[in-house]
Amino acid sequence: MKPNSGTLVINIMNGGKAEAYEGVYQCTARNERGAAISNNIVIRPSRSPLWTKEKLEPNQVREGDSLVLHCRPPVGLPPPIIFWMDNAFQRLPQSERVSQGLNGDLYFSNVQPEDTREDYICYARFNHTQTIQQKQPISVKVFSTKPVTERQPILLTPTGSTSTKVELRGNVLLLECIAAGLPTPVIHWIKEGGELPANRTFFENFKKTLKIIDVSEADSGNYKCIARNILGSAHHVISVTVKAAPYWITAPRNLVLSPGEDGTLICRANGNPKPNISWLANGVPIAIAPEDPSRKVDGDTIIFSHVQERSSAVYQCNASNEYGYLLANAFVNVLAEPPRILTPANKLYQVIADSPALLDCAYFGSPKPEIEWFKGVKGSILRGSEYVFHDNGTLEIPVAQKDSTGTYTCVARNELGKIQNEVQLEVKDPTMIIKQPEYKVIQRYGQVSFECIIKHDSTLLPTVIWLKDNDELPDDERFLVGKDNLTIMNVTDKDDGTYTCIVNTTLDSVSASAVLTVVAAPPTPAIIYARPNPPFDLELTGQLERSVELSWIPGDENNSPITNFVIEYEDGLHEPGVWNYQTEVPGTQTTVQLKLSPYVNYSFRVIAVNEIGRSQPSEPSEQYLTKSANPDENPSNVQGIGSEPDNLVITWESLKGFQSNGPGLQYKVSWRQKDVDDEWTSVIVANVSKYIVSGTPTFVPYEIKVQALNDLGYAPEPSEVIGHSGEDLPMVAPGNVQVHVINSTLAKVHWDPVPLKTVRGHLQGYKVYYWKVQSLSRRSRRHVEKKILTFRGNKTFGMLPGLEPYSSYKLNVRVVNGKGEGPASPDKVFKTPEGVPSSPSFLKITNPTLDSLTLEWGSPTHPNGVLTSYILKFQPINNTHELGPLVEIRIPANESSLILKNLNYSTRYKFYFNAQTSVGSGNQITEEAVTIMDEGAGKAMASRQVDIATQGWFIGLMCAVALLILILLIVCFIRRNKGGKYPVKEKEDAHADPEIQPMKEDDGTFGEYSDAEDHKPLKKGSRTPSDRTVKKEDSDDSLVDYGEGVNGQFNEDGSFIGQYSGKKEKEPAEGNESSEAPSPVNAMNSFV
Repeated sequence: MKPNSGTLVINIMNGGKAEAYEGVYQCTARNERGAAISNNIVIRPSRSPLWTKEKLEPNQVREGDSLVLHCRPPVGLPPPIIFWMDNAFQRLPQSERVSQGLNGDLYFSNVQPEDTREDYICYARFNHTQTIQQKQPISVKVFSTKPVTERQPILLTPTGSTSTKVELRGNVLLLECIAAGLPTPVIHWIKEGGELPANRTFFENFKKTLKIIDVSEADSGNYKCIARNILGSAHHVISVTVKAAPYWITAPRNLVLSPGEDGTLICRANGNPKPNISWLANGVPIAIAPEDPSRKVDGDTIIFSHVQERSSAVYQCNASNEYGYLLANAFVNVLAEPPRILTPANKLYQVIADSPALLDCAYFGSPKPEIEWFKGVKGSILRGSEYVFHDNGTLEIPVAQKDSTGTYTCVARNELGKIQNEVQLEVKDPTMIIKQPEYKVIQRYGQVSFECIIKHDSTLLPTVIWLKDNDELPDDERFLVGKDNLTIMNVTDKDDGTYTCIVNTTLDSVSASAVLTVVAAPPTPAIIYARPNPPFDLELTGQLERSVELSWIPGDENNSPITNFVIEYEDGLHEPGVWNYQTEVPGTQTTVQLKLSPYVNYSFRVIAVNEIGRSQPSEPSEQYLTKSANPDENPSNVQGIGSEPDNLVITWESLKGFQSNGPGLQYKVSWRQKDVDDEWTSVIVANVSKYIVSGTPTFVPYEIKVQALNDLGYAPEPSEVIGHSGEDLPMVAPGNVQVHVINSTLAKVHWDPVPLKTVRGHLQGYKVYYWKVQSLSRRSRRHVEKKILTFRGNKTFGMLPGLEPYSSYKLNVRVVNGKGEGPASPDKVFKTPEGVPSSPSFLKITNPTLDSLTLEWGSPTHPNGVLTSYILKFQPINNTHELGPLVEIRIPANESSLILKNLNYSTRYKFYFNAQTSVGSGNQITEEAVTIMDEGAGKAMASRQVDIATQGWFIGLMCAVALLILILLIVCFIRRNKGGKYPVKEKEDAHADPEIQPMKEDDGTFGEYSDAEDHKPLKKGSRTPSDRTVKKEDSDDSLVDYGEGVNGQFNEDGSFIGQYSGKKEKEPAEGNESSEAPSPVNAMNSFV
């Protein structure tokens, strides 16, 4: 046994026989609190016996007859994997006509002349011992007879008309039917009295094998296979019985109790036959264990009453039947502990505004403490829908705002004490790019700049990174990164692409991109530029096994200097007529030393390049054939991915012809199971790019390597890669699915992750299927539309948004791998609470009288709960659109109409109407109506009072007033420009009164009117101010009352500008405003 561990190590590497350790082992762990025991562990040595020697006679078969080649492998532990191959280690092809049965035999529905061969070899692979046993080759000779007789189907296996099959729950059920006949029969499967289970049924071996995964008791029944060809049919019925080893319904869970508390341990299991439940205490059958007066055993339940600290123990539940057993330990810990908070004090949490905030409060105590949260030092307890309180003590603020910043206090209390802890929350402003880079088109050799101006929280330190085409910027001094921009100097064609500005802080990240397009500068018209002429006079010198020197003479550059030469080669041996890139050199160079590969018949050509483009290729050089050699490299992109649950498909990219370095290119494919096999299994295959390893365990890792070889030898030792055998559908559903309803439209679902070994593939995530069953307010079902949410990775929870209030839902959870979805968990039912209703569907106002109106309405389309009442508010509207006092009436929810009495006659009313549930009020709808003027009116006026601004008499009156004002202005203008003094001036000169003083502009008294002042602006008190407006305070009969304040003014012809308008109305109650024009009646009131 390992030190400080319960692990028992059995090592037979240094001697000893495995058979000596065969047996059943069980581990017991014990301390002062009790004893726990493990399941029984059975150790058996693996066996891979040799094939029994036997003399095999050649099989001579007539064309069209059936044939069975028996394998009969030796019995091993575990059983071997069977496959048929030939002397060249190639898998024998199988089809609807020729296939391998589940027992390993090779079945021929009818033989054909091409089936004649002497190397039918059955192999048995013992994976645990990493050995392969080979049966002696079997010879088959097919002789032809004309004509070949066609025959109707008969079953080769199983025999007879019926058979039975027993399978255990949760296992894979395999049923097989193989038939003989000519033409080759086709197999069909049905289940008598039922349907084959969807999503769990698969057909293998050309439909000869029916495979049902994760079988349950419901899969019991009669399964019929039917073999049919044009001459008839044959069938066989297999009666399947599904038994079940014990499986948990409720496994016992650990209990933490306080002295004096009560509790129960429940152990419920099912199986076929029904399992027997037995209890042990500290590893001893409970019947002979020390007595405990607080303990009472009642079948599958242990009831604890008024426990004491001495009642602590480990209890074991054993559920067993003839097919297996279950064992579970449950620790009953009687503990009295005051609360403890495990979260560090004053822990700081930082989040971005409008994102969730999770504040931890990990706790422990017995009895289980109650958790409360407070904000601030003396804040009240936190409640309400804006917070989510988790069972582990965590406080979640789904949408944190700036005002959420502060100190939060977590208080844990039980009957033994109370403790509290404070944590700090800081909500930061989000990082934003307020000036993003923009699309730019720039000429070659120009300069361009991209802006990236950011705004961020002052307490966060941002870092700005620029990328080009989602990669780092080139290491080039032409790229200048500033504080908020990127500048590229001397732009070239290679700078063309997408530039991205990424801003990162410790809490968030934002990015923005722009495209740069580089165009050529317009050429100078005086010079004609063209592509260069092709090089000529190619010559090969200094020929060696792996190199040669090539030289040439450049052609005319056509006014644009040659920037570089491109050298291409042709392999006349492997790819004649195909030219491949070899290398390129600067335009100043006319010779180059070329590296060569073995076993290639080279020809070379040269292409000249300038800024305009590429020249035509030169004439090819002479040919040069290099010698053969071992391969220099191995295949690339080696992968191992299974296509079926029991195979491993090894693929690679084959070497190109010139990479083979010689004739006879082949590949050595090697594999071994990772951390299990020590020895490699290898096979040499022809020049292909795929090899399939069959009979592998489902989804296990393999080490793989592929090595190239040719007639001269092997390539260097290849590197190893890790692959996986094929995936299969997950075996089990997620357990312990729990739903926490957060509010009326949001729920959170939790589940336990499935064991990774049952995923049987790459875990891609979990899918939650959920659908609405019915509305709790309407009790009416509708078409079920399932919704699916996928949660990537090994998540164990997810949010379900967009739920309808006051409804019943169901959901289940499935695990997903690369093969598909696993079985669904049992449907979980949950209900959403009530919400506020939608607005009433309609509001109609009918039957107006002098003092009453009749209101009719429809219930809300979405009540979202039980309606408690309707709220009606109304208020009168006077002629100036001012709203009167607001009256509110509460109406029972079962009413759909109301007669309002004691209203004022000939009055317009505005109504506001909404519905209520226990949660609150919904949206309101509004309507207006008018009581009638008198009894003879017959109905209420449909609109407001007649607008006098549209009446003929009013328009005529206003035109007359405007004309009169125009005449008066013209007379004043003429009098003002006549020259001399006004008559009042003459009277002042004739009667000089010492008591009469001129009026000053600053005190409002009359001054002297003289010619000198005739061209000055009219003075205050008698003339228009300098801004040509009439001030209201200067005259009670001011024209300003006809316009909009001081904006009333005159045109050059003296006509008045401005709308006849009254004073601005008061804002109506409840935030409602009238959008109609003010009534001209108000303008008349100010005119009188």
